[in-house]
Amino acid sequence: MLQQVNGHSSGSDAHGGESLREDLQEFLGGEAPLHQLDDLTKVNPVTLETVLRCLQARYMADTFYTSAGCTLVALNPFKPIPQLYSPELMQEYHAAPQPQKLKPHIFTVGEQTYRNVKSLIEPVNQSVVVSGESGAGKTWTSRCLMKFYAVVAASPTSWENHKIAERIEQRILNSNPVMEAFGNACTLRNNNSSRFGKFIQLQLNSLLVPRAQQMTGAAVQTYLLEKTRVACQASNERNFHIFYQICKGASADERLQWHLPEGAAFSWLPNPERTLEEDCFEVTREAMLHLGIDAPTQNNIFQALAGLLHLGNTRFADSGNEAQPCPLMDDAKCSVRTSASLLRLPEDPLLETLRIRTIRAGRRQQVFRKPCSRAECDTRRDCLAKLVYARLFDWLVSVINSSICADPDSWTTFIGLLDVYGFESFPTNSLEQLCINYASEKLQQHFVAHHLRAQQEEYTAEGLEWSTVSYQDNQTCLDLIEGSPVSICSLINEECRLNRPSSAAQLQTRIESALAGSPCLGHNKLSREPSFIVVHYAGSVRYHTAGLVEKNKDPIPPELTRLLQQSQDPLLKVLFPADPEEKSQEEPSGQSRAPVLTVVSKFKASLEQLLQVLHSTTPHYIRCIKPNSQGQAQMFHQEEVLSQLEACGLVETIHISAAGFPIRVSHRNFLKRYELLRRLRPGAAPSPHGPPPDEGRSESSPHSEQATLQALLQDILHTLPALAQAPAEATPAPVHCGRTKVFMTDSTLELLERGRAQVLEQCARSIQGGWRRHWGRKQERQRRAAVLIQAAVRSWLTRKHIQRLHAAATVIKRAWQEWRIRMAFLASKELDGVEEQHSSQVTCSPSSLPLPQAQTRLLGAVTRFWPLGLVLANAAVGARGFRRKLVVFACLPLPVGSPSSYTVQTAQEQAGVTSIRALPQGSIKFHCRKSPLRYADICPEPSPNSVTGFNQILLERHRLGHV
Repeated sequence: MLQQVNGHSSGSDAHGGESLREDLQEFLGGEAPLHQLDDLTKVNPVTLETVLRCLQARYMADTFYTSAGCTLVALNPFKPIPQLYSPELMQEYHAAPQPQKLKPHIFTVGEQTYRNVKSLIEPVNQSVVVSGESGAGKTWTSRCLMKFYAVVAASPTSWENHKIAERIEQRILNSNPVMEAFGNACTLRNNNSSRFGKFIQLQLNSLLVPRAQQMTGAAVQTYLLEKTRVACQASNERNFHIFYQICKGASADERLQWHLPEGAAFSWLPNPERTLEEDCFEVTREAMLHLGIDAPTQNNIFQALAGLLHLGNTRFADSGNEAQPCPLMDDAKCSVRTSASLLRLPEDPLLETLRIRTIRAGRRQQVFRKPCSRAECDTRRDCLAKLVYARLFDWLVSVINSSICADPDSWTTFIGLLDVYGFESFPTNSLEQLCINYASEKLQQHFVAHHLRAQQEEYTAEGLEWSTVSYQDNQTCLDLIEGSPVSICSLINEECRLNRPSSAAQLQTRIESALAGSPCLGHNKLSREPSFIVVHYAGSVRYHTAGLVEKNKDPIPPELTRLLQQSQDPLLKVLFPADPEEKSQEEPSGQSRAPVLTVVSKFKASLEQLLQVLHSTTPHYIRCIKPNSQGQAQMFHQEEVLSQLEACGLVETIHISAAGFPIRVSHRNFLKRYELLRRLRPGAAPSPHGPPPDEGRSESSPHSEQATLQALLQDILHTLPALAQAPAEATPAPVHCGRTKVFMTDSTLELLERGRAQVLEQCARSIQGGWRRHWGRKQERQRRAAVLIQAAVRSWLTRKHIQRLHAAATVIKRAWQEWRIRMAFLASKELDGVEEQHSSQVTCSPSSLPLPQAQTRLLGAVTRFWPLGLVLANAAVGARGFRRKLVVFACLPLPVGSPSSYTVQTAQEQAGVTSIRALPQGSIKFHCRKSPLRYADICPEPSPNSVTGFNQILLERHRLGHV
């Protein structure tokens, strides 16, 4: 059992549990490393943890694209990788027989859509939905897809068609820098954030080139430009790129013409010191030139933008008298004059329009003029700038379309690229965030329906009999936002139609009272500001009601439009034509007032049109993910990625998969892991040692193998009721056997794993019991053997010790006996020689008598070595080596010669018998530093009868007569 100590698992049990989880993950994952799983559907089971781990492993391995069924997940690398988008790689994916078998890439999606379009059987229009939050890489992905289509779809057969294709390709690619310059801005999350949505329709024609599709043109449709950014920028953010481009890239003459001196400060141009890659003015001008916008028209555009910058420096002061208009600040007079000059507007009418409001009332439409307050003057100034910029942006889109769009009769199919906002939730959310999240809800519903349909097709292909999977539908949230008859949009539009002063608290009360029954409407009672909460599929968002109605009206005072129609600038004349129909709409009579076309109504209509286009095509999805908010490479923050997965709908896709059968295991892998569950069936015959189904059956037919697999699978699945402790009739069947896979839910997997653990526990207990018996018997045998071995070793050691003692004693005894015999023999030999010499003096001398050879050698050895034996017997034990050699040499002062030349002097030659015990003739002293003998340093006394030490040989001389 798993034991815990202070809330933590103990070492072995915790390690065992971790290894069990890794074993299960290895089984479900097909024994493949996470960075090698190029499809998130192979991550088994499909959970947030496994998906995050897989994406993180692939990102750290510099693999940035991963398939997720019908979706491609694209991680932003935050570093340049030219080889990842090279033309050679485009051709490789385009020429591959099966590009889906290559590594996941945006070129895989592009090639798949291109091949679906050029199908001769049933060509179907394609669409690619690129979604993700700001900074995730949506713009770059769309740009690469356009480049891919321009490369693979430009294959004309004639030189004329080749020139046309090159021109169209260049214009389509040049539309990107222009739209990015006028529609993108630097935000807190991204330096090149698209502040509008766009749908690019790439038009193809198969009539010019048989069995191929040639790009003949394109069309761009935009959605919800964030025009409020012109006059209002958040902290640490910037305005649109084009304003910084003209301030940094204009020449000296252009600066004089546009009144943009070096170092000029503009209130609508924050953070001008930041230099970005997008601040490239020459690229924008060249792209505009290729799109057909000549230099004079470009000059008019940039002059109008400079006039808007000077208009932003126009500031008003409070008026002490309500009947008098607000005066200008001292430093604003020059700005108004410069702005009027650049926009070619009369200065006095411009000031009058900004400071005085015209009111028409009564049946006769009498005109009243009322001075505006300071806040109203600022609002009218901002409204004028937003109006000019929005008209300019729409005009640019129309110019781009007229330049790249083909005739309706010249193309047959198209591929659509949709680059839209991601889900947004900020501390302060208004109408822009409501529209963006409303579009995300609509696209999420379309994505869920498409994904569920693909999942059902897979179940059908596997032959599963199953009912419709219930999933979390966001239709409730859509009904809250756009439903009929009452919804948030309808209530906001009604407030606009009533044309009455509406307070934020009143709008909040109406929304809460009319939509109180909706489960997606929340309340925040602690908020001091009037607001309401909408529970979206990606999270709850609180929307402030202050200014919501005014933004929805998008009020444009008629006097502002009339003022701009008076401009002498050629561009403004095109943007604001004097149209009688428009004038009649701006000045409706009180009898027949035309319905107000609000921002919500326009956006809803364009969104419905977009969805109709998407429903008529085969959709493909690319989910762009930003690994970190710092924009650094090789950094993966799981919390940020998880929030983006929820916002882009991938988590919802996982939930839909979990509602069906998210765990899919092949028959062989399932049988290999759970075959031991057959032990739980009493009638089953387990074959743990039998060959697996894929071994030893090569001769059998596939049909027989499949039948055998099905029989084994059914035996395993029949154990589920016993595992669930419920009768078979009452147990549901949350598992299905398809043609190649076993589909099951998380609960079924848990049940199977619990049964497998039960069988393994029984086997483990049996193994442990047998092992304990074996180990006990083995320990007893080892104990007995150890006792016997110890006794034998002790006896052997004792015998060996005694034998060594006996041998040593024998050697010592034998050596001692030999030495005594030799000494006795020497002494007796000496005495016998003296007596023989004395008794037979007349006969001959004993020394001249020849001795036997053996005795002669023995006598020589005794004569030479008996002092050595005496010294060695009394020497210290530690005298070894060279010191021992010194002792030997010191003890051998006798002349070395043959034994026959050595003679013993007899007593007849001297005055008596000479004995070896006679008095010494001199002393023998060892000349060494330290002798091993005890008395080596003591010299004998000159007295002939004194005995001083063992280092001297004392010879006593006695006369025969004195004995």
